[in-house]
Amino acid sequence: MLEDKDRIFQNLYNDGNADLKSAMSRGDWLNTKELCQKGKEWLINEIKISELRGRGGAGFPTGLKWSFAPKEIGSRQHYLVINADESEPGTCKDRDILRFEPHKLVEGCLLAAYAVGAHKCYIYVRGEYFNEGNKLQYAINEAYEKGLIGKNASGTNWDLDIYIHYGAGAYICGEETALLESIEGKKGQPRLKPPFPALIGLYGCPTIVNNVETIAVVPTILRRGGKWFASLGKKKNTGTKIFCISGNVNNPCNVEEEMGITLKELIEKHAGGVIGGWDNLKAVIPGGSSMPLLPKEICETITMDFDTLIENKSGLGTAGIVVINNDQDIIKCMARIARFYKHESCGQCTPCREGSGWMWRMLERMAKGEASREEVDMLLDVTKQIEGHTICAFGEGSAWPVQGLLRHFKKEVAKRNDFNPLVNKNRNIPYLVDQHLLEK
Repeated sequence: MLEDKDRIFQNLYNDGNADLKSAMSRGDWLNTKELCQKGKEWLINEIKISELRGRGGAGFPTGLKWSFAPKEIGSRQHYLVINADESEPGTCKDRDILRFEPHKLVEGCLLAAYAVGAHKCYIYVRGEYFNEGNKLQYAINEAYEKGLIGKNASGTNWDLDIYIHYGAGAYICGEETALLESIEGKKGQPRLKPPFPALIGLYGCPTIVNNVETIAVVPTILRRGGKWFASLGKKKNTGTKIFCISGNVNNPCNVEEEMGITLKELIEKHAGGVIGGWDNLKAVIPGGSSMPLLPKEICETITMDFDTLIENKSGLGTAGIVVINNDQDIIKCMARIARFYKHESCGQCTPCREGSGWMWRMLERMAKGEASREEVDMLLDVTKQIEGHTICAFGEGSAWPVQGLLRHFKKEVAKRNDFNPLVNKNRNIPYLVDQHLLEK
């Protein structure tokens, strides 16, 4: 388990206060000027040494992303954009940072903006986080009043202005290019890449987009050194991470732990265990609703890091751990998730727009036992026609949960829908399927 001395977020449970004085007593805004004076190259290199990977879901190396920003500032100014949309079901880590540790984020914005040459920073907060946005705005105002940001921020000879932009409740705006479109006042739809935001982003200018947690850990990494952060966790999966544990557990919570901790330890020690005991566990979604679930036998030993979960055909994502026990109907759970993705599809790409609806309707009938057995294979085929055929990763995010269900619980789905494939007995009408499916 992570030792208290290595915890970055010391007010995650609101034991103290979120104001500037309290934040400074916890070590925030310490030697910020001296860190900037070491130069942009040093800042970026230290983040590279730390091996910090983005905490928003994709896990892209942060230092590498920063290095993509043009070294010289030409006629187009640079922007830093912070993604605080956090619409992934099962995830609420950024929310607690905004509420209880906002100065870590504000200081991180200054250091990151200095490193990538940005004088303007936009923090995109999801519309439902109204109170959290107010807390963040209060922290920004405090920082302005003390000269920590604004003109000659913290005495660094660098000007930085921070603006909050509220979203309007669209999940798709968590995708970085849809987020940029939304800030520009357009419909939140993803852009084709390339060009990538680092070269052509907000208002056609070089833009670096990072998640709240990613930026909030930057000041501590720079103060304590990249090697310190890299010493925690596992190789290429370094440092600490805020895990959000919810679902059928006795004590739902957010907890900061080392990357590479076992899933069982997180659930048993921090979340009070599975309701009904560990033997009552059915499956766990390890990284927010868009990641494929894992059955109990895998959950016994698996560690929570990017690479291990990918090896097991799932993903760390946002580290939103949703525990599902045997009291739940697993098919209904996945149908509910499929309904969410059908609702949130921006509709720009046909495979996603149409396929997400197909998956939801098929799963609803499968949950009731009204589908044919052959449709189980048809459902998998639908997911494959969505995956990899869309502009952004939303298509994969809608298809992967269904693939996880079929990968681990296909027999259960087939058993519930085990009847004559030629006739739908519940509606007493002919049921048409391809001839080659009947011949299997």
